[in-house]
Parts: sequence; C-alpha cells; structure tokens
Amino acid sequence: MTLDSSQAERAWALVPAAGAGSRMGAPLPKQYLTLAGRPVLAHTLARLCRHPRVAGVQVMLAPADAHWAGVAEHLDAATRRKLLPIAVGGATRAASVLNGLRALGTQAAPGDWVLVHDAARPCLRRRDLDSLFAALDAGAAGAILGVPVADTIKRVRDGEILETVDRSRLWRAFTPQAFRLEVLLDALQRALDAGIEVTDEASAVEWAGGRPRMVAGHADNIKVTLPEDMALAAQILAGRDEEER
Repeated sequence: MTLDSSQAERAWALVPAAGAGSRMGAPLPKQYLTLAGRPVLAHTLARLCRHPRVAGVQVMLAPADAHWAGVAEHLDAATRRKLLPIAVGGATRAASVLNGLRALGTQAAPGDWVLVHDAARPCLRRRDLDSLFAALDAGAAGAILGVPVADTIKRVRDGEILETVDRSRLWRAFTPQAFRLEVLLDALQRALDAGIEVTDEASAVEWAGGRPRMVAGHADNIKVTLPEDMALAAQILAGRDEEER
C-alpha cells in the first residue's frame, strides 16, 4: 500500500562529510571542490533538502573543518531551513554516521526513516529519491539505490585473471541508503563492536540479519572520487533542467 502525503512517515537525511578524499589528490577535500559554480557539498544538500519528504538534514564534519562556511554561503534559504546543527564526524565513515544518528536522535523518533547519502554524490535525481520512498512506503524494511552491473567482471590475483564472475545478480550500491533510525544505530554499533568492516550502511544491516531492498536508480548518480569525476559530474548537471539541477 502506498501512503499519501498526509500518511507518509517522517524521514531525515544524514550526510557524512568528514572525509579527506585523499584519492582526489586536491588541496581541498572533494566535497568542497567547486562544481558548476558551487561546492560539491552544496549541490548534494540542495538535492536532499528540495524533497518534501525530507524533514531535515544532519551533516557531520571533521572537528577542525575550516571549509563549511564556503558551502553555507551557496545554500538557498529553503535548504538552510532544513539543516540541523552540525555534528562532529568520526575517524571512519561508520563512526561519523553513528555520531550523526545520535545527534539526529535528539529530534527524530526511533522509528523515523534516515537516508544516509554520500557528501560527494551531487547528481542525485529527484525521481530516484521518489523511487526510494516508494519502496519504503510499500513495506520495505530498508532500501538502497543502485544499478545492475553492466560490465564483465573478472576476479584477479597479482594481475592474473582467475575467473569471470557471473554478474547476473550483481548490483553497484549507491546512496541514499534508508533505514529506521533505531535499526541502523543498533546494526552499526553492533558491527563496530564486533570488529566487522562496514563498507556502507547496508552492509551493517545485512550483517545484523536485515535484508534491505535494492531500488533501481540511474547510473549518473556518481560519487566524485577521482579528478576525472569532476568533469563528468559537471556534464551531468549541465544536461539537467533547472529542477533536477
């Protein structure tokens, strides 16, 4: 059953932005690099805050972050109204998300949805967010965006191909990744306490026994990681109409 807007459950977004982005090799963390006239993070936050289902956005920054002011000045009033007080990030993504969940818990209910989204995914489409919410409204216990693997996949050791991997059930995991606040908080804490390597939020929930839903999104929801990704992201945004931009 799909909920109408009056029945829709409350949702929040959480954006870990404490990373240094060392693979980019830039003087600034990648979330602060300029993309189409604004910092990457400003695009990301605008995409989340424009969606009517998102009640507020929690950002986590490094303790000594000196670049946030440059992002804030590029945010419109509607985006700023949805931003919650900044939380301090941790040494890892998982630690940052845990800190953000605890900060968010002062305003959100344990059963509210939390959408964790990468700071450096500035090209998120409104329709992909709509699809994610549709899966949650239809009864999914949690859901993430992704796309099926299209390339042939090889397993390699020391540069030598060992085998070709069956890709028929393989998907690339994107963000946002959406879970109940209490479910994600518990799964992350338990996984970290057990020494489990958490590569994304879904991996913690999976380890705890959950089975999140995979929701088909668009491949242009790219994560800016390497220098060439900046040019690609600029092309993607240039090809969008104003609402999607």
